[in-house]
Amino acid sequence: MTKNWQLPRRTFLRGLGTTIALPLLDAMLPASAGAAAAGEGAAAAAFPRRMGFVYIPNGVIMEHWTPRIVGANYDLPATLQPIAPVKNDILVLSGFAHDKAFANGDGAGDHARANATFLTGVQARKTAGADIRLSVSVDQIAANKLARYTKLPSLELSCDRARQSGSCDSGYSCAYQYNLSWRNETVPMSPENDPRLVFERMFGGGSAAEARQNRALRKAYNKSILDFALEDAKKLQTNLGATDRRKLDEYLEAIRELEMSIERAEKFNGEQAVAYRKPEGIPKSNRDHIRLMFDLMALAFQTDTTRVSTFLIAHDGSNRNYKDELAISDGHHNLSHHKGDQEWIAKIQKIDTYHIQQFAYFIQRLKSIKEGEGTLLDNCMIMLGSGISDGNRHRHDNLPILMAGRGGGTLRPGRHVKVDKVPLTNVFLSMLDRMGTPIPRFGDSTGRFNGLA
Repeated sequence: MTKNWQLPRRTFLRGLGTTIALPLLDAMLPASAGAAAAGEGAAAAAFPRRMGFVYIPNGVIMEHWTPRIVGANYDLPATLQPIAPVKNDILVLSGFAHDKAFANGDGAGDHARANATFLTGVQARKTAGADIRLSVSVDQIAANKLARYTKLPSLELSCDRARQSGSCDSGYSCAYQYNLSWRNETVPMSPENDPRLVFERMFGGGSAAEARQNRALRKAYNKSILDFALEDAKKLQTNLGATDRRKLDEYLEAIRELEMSIERAEKFNGEQAVAYRKPEGIPKSNRDHIRLMFDLMALAFQTDTTRVSTFLIAHDGSNRNYKDELAISDGHHNLSHHKGDQEWIAKIQKIDTYHIQQFAYFIQRLKSIKEGEGTLLDNCMIMLGSGISDGNRHRHDNLPILMAGRGGGTLRPGRHVKVDKVPLTNVFLSMLDRMGTPIPRFGDSTGRFNGLA
C-alpha cells in the first residue's frame, strides 16, 4: 500500500496544560525512508541519537570490576554480572583518567573534584564562596547545539537534593559536589530529584504558575495528564496504521504506569511524612527512586523530548547507607576508605553491584523500546562511571567506565577496551562527533579516541 499521509515529527498531544511528545511513528517517516527502513543507513538517518551520563559515587572495587580479557568475548567479573543480558550492548572502557581531579597543588577535596571534573575535564577553582569557576560540561556542549530540535535542551536528574552553595569538601563549594552538568564556568545546571516535578516538566505546558494550577485542576477532577490528551490521541489514531496504533497505545500506557508509580510514591510519603520527611513524589526506597528516574530518562529519549540527559545517582562523598536495600548500615563513603579490610571491601562490592543492577535495568528498558527495525538503545550512547576509581586512595586514573548503546550504528559494543592513562575527555570529543556537535578540543583532551568503533 502506498503511503499518502505523513505526520509531522514534532506532533504533540495537548489538553489542560499537557504537552505530550510522541515517539517516532512510521507515519512520520518519508515514504522513501519507510520503504528502506530495513537498511542501516536509512535507519540511522531517520532516528536521532541520544547521549546520557550516569554517575556513581566513591569509586568501586576495581579488581571485581575490570575484565581480564581485552576485546570481544570479554569476561564479566562479579560486579558486572548484572549486565550479562546486555553484555553485547556494552563497551567496558579501562585505563581512562581525569588528571584534573587530582590535587595538582590544591590539597584535599578529591570528592568535590571528582564530581566537578567528570563531565568538564578541568580543574575546579578551590573555593567555598560565590567565586566558583569550572567550565561548560560535555552534555551542555551538545544540548546547546541541539536545543532547537526538542522541547527540553537537556534533562538533569539526581537522587540528591540540589545544593548550590556552602562548603562541602575540604574548602570546595557544594556546587561542585552536587551538580554534574554545567551551563558555563560559573553556572551549574541544577538537577531535579523529585520524579513528579520531572514528569510535569516533561509533559506539562505553560508557565510554572500555570503548571501548578493545571495540576491542581487535574487532581480536583481525579484525572491524569493522559485523560486530558486522549481526545487528541483518538483523532490521531484514525489516520494511523495498525503498527502505529499499537505503538501509540503502548507508549500511552507506559506514561500512565509511570504517572501511577509517582502518585503511589506521593501517597505513601504523605502518609509517612512525619517518619520520613521526604519531599513529595520521592519514593522511600532508593531502588525505586533510581528506577523511576531511569524510566523518566527513557521516556524523554523515546519521545525526543530531549536528546541529552545526566543522572547523578549520588554525589561523590555520599555517606548514605544501604540498610534497606543490602542490609548494610555503614555509610558508603566511610566504607570506601576500607584500608584493605576484607569485610569492608565485600560491603563496597555489594554496593557496586547494586548500582550496576540499576544501570542494567535502564539499559534493558531502552532495549525493550522498538525504534524502526531496531531499538531505542541502538540510537543511544549512555556512559556510566565515576570520577574516582580506588576510593580508598582517591585515585582518578583507570576510572570505572561503561558505555551502552550503538550510537546510531557508530559504536561497536560487546568489547573490553583497555588503554593507559588516556584523558576521558578524548572519549567525550568522539561522542560529540557522533551527536553531530563536534568541537576541536575539550577540557584536557589530547585528541579524539578512535577505539569506540
